[in-house]
Amino acid sequence: MKAFGFLSFGHYGNVQGSTTRTAGDMLRQTIDLAVAADEIGVNNASVRVHHFARQAASPMPLLAAMAAKTERIEVGTGVIDMRYENPLYLAEEAAALDHIADGRIALGISRGSPEPALRGWEAFGYLGSEDPRGADIAQEKFDLFLRAIEGERLAPGDPQMVGEGQYLAIEPLSPTLRDRIWWGSGSRATAEETGRRGLNMMSSTLLTEATGRPFHELQREQIDLYRAAYREAGHTGRPRVSVSRSIFPIMDDRDRAYFGLRSAENGDQIGVIDGFRSTFGKTYAAEPDVLIEQLHADSAVMAADTVLLTIPNQLGVDYNAHVLESFARHVAPSLGWIPNNAD
Repeated sequence: MKAFGFLSFGHYGNVQGSTTRTAGDMLRQTIDLAVAADEIGVNNASVRVHHFARQAASPMPLLAAMAAKTERIEVGTGVIDMRYENPLYLAEEAAALDHIADGRIALGISRGSPEPALRGWEAFGYLGSEDPRGADIAQEKFDLFLRAIEGERLAPGDPQMVGEGQYLAIEPLSPTLRDRIWWGSGSRATAEETGRRGLNMMSSTLLTEATGRPFHELQREQIDLYRAAYREAGHTGRPRVSVSRSIFPIMDDRDRAYFGLRSAENGDQIGVIDGFRSTFGKTYAAEPDVLIEQLHADSAVMAADTVLLTIPNQLGVDYNAHVLESFARHVAPSLGWIPNNAD
């Protein structure tokens, strides 16, 4: 592990104990947390993307604001649901964001996870999927998105304006944007395909596989398959891998009250999500010395380039900054962490 960041689901609601009552609260607090994390030396600030729910939904304005108010931290998504996106418009937005952030972005994209709306992408106007989960249109649109950010001329030009037989590329373009695109992988097959395509790989706290092996071993196998496929395809870049974990250093009574019981209930879980029998990763909550030992034994954490800490965003900026700072001071250095302000 060379880097770590946070991943916010962007929950908000007028419920007891929440400091994030409205969408405005959530957006402003996410920006403030990115600023605080940047000052700590945290490497990445990412947000989830969900639709038709009281969660973060439209990431580009939020990421642009985060990038504009920070200096070093990478801003990103985990993940943009491609079923709901116009690929060319997303390509324009991503390139603009990349320029605003001066290359400090890590855009995670995928088919997306289950949403509360039934085939909600159709309400957005994206029809024609024959897959009940929409994977077919997600892949088609992602392919077009990649072609667009690579500068392919996709739109026929008006002969009166650009001459006969001319095709136009999107603008703006960012020449190195493709290097900062990540695919959210949940299985061995998608991990290998991600490697073959030369993309970075993002893996979350659940895998759409359940073989009886521990979660971290399944995820480590996916990382190894991904890197092997990347090399075998002849790519010469530096492929990056991120994994997500729920990690809470127990530093005081407040931490113990919130998460102390999690350490006693620690363990992977098996369940069904979106029709797939899946493995869900455990929560790590313990004193720093115990966490260091546990995380060293997590083979996927140690193999990944970046670990994203899933945060309880409704507990507010101050508390989540405390979690990040505790991890940065007392745990991350023993795992190989390099702060964003290191020379």
